[in-house]
Amino acid sequence: MKEAIVLFAHGSRDPAWAAPLRTLQALVAARRPGTRVELAFLEQMRPTLDEAIDAAAAARAQRVLVVPLFLAPGGHAARDLPALIATARARHPALAIRATSSIGEEAGVLAALADWIARAAA
Repeated sequence: MKEAIVLFAHGSRDPAWAAPLRTLQALVAARRPGTRVELAFLEQMRPTLDEAIDAAAAARAQRVLVVPLFLAPGGHAARDLPALIATARARHPALAIRATSSIGEEAGVLAALADWIARAAA
């Protein structure tokens, strides 16, 4: 395995909160056979981002793509995520770790949400 994808979400005290994210994890994994797809959380749930990246490194991934599942970029994406990635890079200097923008910054995601809202309102 050369690549791992870590879907990074906020987390919640309610385990059911993560159900749609686990569905997303399965959908991504189905589209990327041979790629490890993890779901990680900032707080309240496990695995943490550190744990997910450590697991990818232990599985001999060479690259990790972190995808922040935040609708709007804010403090978690702007401050917390870069700090967590810097810490992970220090632990795993041979591992190439990069992050995408938050999903809410992507035009296709916003268009899909707008379509869904328009259908719901019809």
